Amino acid sequence: MKTEYDAIVVGGGIAGLTSAAYLSRSGARTLLVEKREKTGGLVNTFWHQGFAFDGGIRAFENSGILLPMLKSLGIEMDFIQSAVSIGIEGRWTKLASRNSLQDYAALLTELFPDNKTDVMRIVDEIRKVMGYMDVIYGIDNPLLRDDMRDPEYLKKTLLPWLIQYQKNIGKVGRLSEPVYAYLKRITTNDGLIDMIAQHFFKDTPTFFALSYFSLYLDYLYPSGGTGVLAQKVTEFLNRAGAVVQTGTSAIQLDTKNNEVVLSNGNIAGYKRLVWAADQKMLYSIISESRSAKVEKQRLLVEEGVGSDSILTVFMGVDMDKDYFYDRCGPHAFYTAVKDGLSSLPCWKTARDDSNTLLNWIGSFFEKTTYEISCPALRDSSLAPEGKTGIIVSTLFNYDLVRFFFDSGEYESLKSFCTNKIIDVIDHSIFPGLRDKLLFSVCATPLTLERETGNSQGAITGWSFSGTSMPSENRFKKIMRSIYTPIKDIVQCGQWSFSPSGLPVSILTGKLAADEVLKALR
Repeated sequence: MKTEYDAIVVGGGIAGLTSAAYLSRSGARTLLVEKREKTGGLVNTFWHQGFAFDGGIRAFENSGILLPMLKSLGIEMDFIQSAVSIGIEGRWTKLASRNSLQDYAALLTELFPDNKTDVMRIVDEIRKVMGYMDVIYGIDNPLLRDDMRDPEYLKKTLLPWLIQYQKNIGKVGRLSEPVYAYLKRITTNDGLIDMIAQHFFKDTPTFFALSYFSLYLDYLYPSGGTGVLAQKVTEFLNRAGAVVQTGTSAIQLDTKNNEVVLSNGNIAGYKRLVWAADQKMLYSIISESRSAKVEKQRLLVEEGVGSDSILTVFMGVDMDKDYFYDRCGPHAFYTAVKDGLSSLPCWKTARDDSNTLLNWIGSFFEKTTYEISCPALRDSSLAPEGKTGIIVSTLFNYDLVRFFFDSGEYESLKSFCTNKIIDVIDHSIFPGLRDKLLFSVCATPLTLERETGNSQGAITGWSFSGTSMPSENRFKKIMRSIYTPIKDIVQCGQWSFSPSGLPVSILTGKLAADEVLKALR
């Protein structure tokens, strides 16, 4: 059976949901297909034994994008300000305001007293980037504004902002160097660099990394968990008349006849298609011979590598929420020791001997930085009374996990990682936790790859470690990121721009919808 649509959106993560929402709001006959049984992608909340856990993103940064999107679609959500804390070797600072940067500097100086001058130079760089952020995200993103013809808005808000934006976006472009290399020109202390930079994935551009100290102040958490966002946008789609098919994949793409074969056996015709899923899948399901331009892009995509992934342990514990609030707060980044991951060799040097490799992994978990999130500290309904759900995650190498999987030792690796992480936090930040543990569940980069379809389980799109990038990654050129060499197909989401988080996924989803609507007029 074949059904015709004005637009088909493939991928029901936040980018695809955003694109489908604006398409259907404008009256376009829209189909959204999502391979999983529910929409959201990395924006999801799941329940386990009475505890709620956020399976992907732990909180949202507005960045002048999220809240304007919800407002323009008329979607109401309740948010809680999500304070972030940073802890190293039992010392803590809470990022409550811009003045907290001085507290962060004091924390680093206490840990590295011989590098006080270096610390102050680094903090000055962070403060400089925060100034750029004030301008770039200084107003609600105009691309999400419904009425751009308001003369008062144009004169008093948009034009002055555009002048400042152009000045600052150029400065941002000069901070594209990997953050480790950038910081090495300020200090020779690898431990100090690690304490700042190992929050971020490999070869993260300096601006993206240092800007997070501003974004941490902008974090919001939705009542009910992060998955409420996807749920609310999906409800909007249903009200707007869009067709949402979950548990459905695009398995073949006929770009000559503008048809998609779906995993449920149906064929869907389109005037325009928005690809909001992994780019490798897009180029793998084209049924006919490809043009030279398309083939060139396919090869570039196939050679591309996903950015870092994460390993996460979800735990339910028989401990009251106040215990965790007093120690780390609702959202924290914690490093147990200050010598950092640079003190370790590459894991590949140890892979010829399983015991040596496990020792390496054990050392990794002792030195890495953990993101710790306690949903019930922001919404008490997300855990049983007197108990707490904890999410502990760290950046983790996909190839390392794949090595164990191919060796038939995947489950043993998960058990080892879970026990080691529990040991680290039990002996440092949460004494007594192991004795109160009700359950633990481990998710690896392979879990993320399986559940989301993201290459290498990547959480922010393409890696910067390759020789070439398969997509646009210059912020001032982001409007170009939606274009593909395939007729009548645009793209959006984390695989259309890198690095990509929630705001960029929303923004590219809106840009893709605008391009499709322009073509349909």
